[in-house]
Amino acid sequence: MNYVGTHARVVAALLIREMSTRFGSKPGGYLWALLDPIAHIVFLSVIFMAIAHTPPLGTSFPMFFATGYIGFQFYQASAGYLNTAVSSNKSLLSYPNVAPIDTVWARYILQLITTIVVGICVLSPIVALTRIQLSIQFHHLIEAALTGSTIALGTGLANNVLFVKFPLYEKVFGIVSRPLFLVSGIFYLPDSLPPGAREIILMNPLAHLVMQFRMGFYSQYRAVGFDADYLRSFALISLFFGFVLFTMCKGALRAR
Repeated sequence: MNYVGTHARVVAALLIREMSTRFGSKPGGYLWALLDPIAHIVFLSVIFMAIAHTPPLGTSFPMFFATGYIGFQFYQASAGYLNTAVSSNKSLLSYPNVAPIDTVWARYILQLITTIVVGICVLSPIVALTRIQLSIQFHHLIEAALTGSTIALGTGLANNVLFVKFPLYEKVFGIVSRPLFLVSGIFYLPDSLPPGAREIILMNPLAHLVMQFRMGFYSQYRAVGFDADYLRSFALISLFFGFVLFTMCKGALRAR
């Protein structure tokens, strides 16, 4: 019990430190967390409004792109932030009470809370300004947030090890990750694609993540091809693999 309490206090202290480092040390740090997604959503809305009369789903372009972008961020923002949790807090690992996993938990909690707050702050004004009548399905939103952040946690745990052991892998991961924005169904519906293309896109679990997040806002969305079991299984496998690899190499992470 003392062990759990000690690490809970360490994680809380690291969480405060991360908040100060990430947001407090930069002008408009907290504001930028909102401006970044807003800029993406406005850009996509302007571009697609110029070439189409209606969005692929519903009647509001900003709402369509916001639900796709925010849903995707439950994975993308967390994964990018967690990948360097240990290396960025290397100096703190000289303290015996600070374990490598504590740095990951602190960043995971901070990013999950940040994405939730950003989602509320971005989506609420869109709903209010466009006067959209919504029947929000909270179970879809909660599950999408948890599965997306779980995939990110598993990926982040593994990458903290793999980035250190295999520097080339870090570059490869960055290259492979860039197209995810294009193949996760953020600005289109995977179920509207031709069968061959749809099957390829739906091999990407993040496409299912975005589909489920949108299901929480669009009650009429049937999400053809959505597979909740596939998404959950991928999340659990990612988490299991990440924890196993991280646990096996935690001594090496502290020593480096």
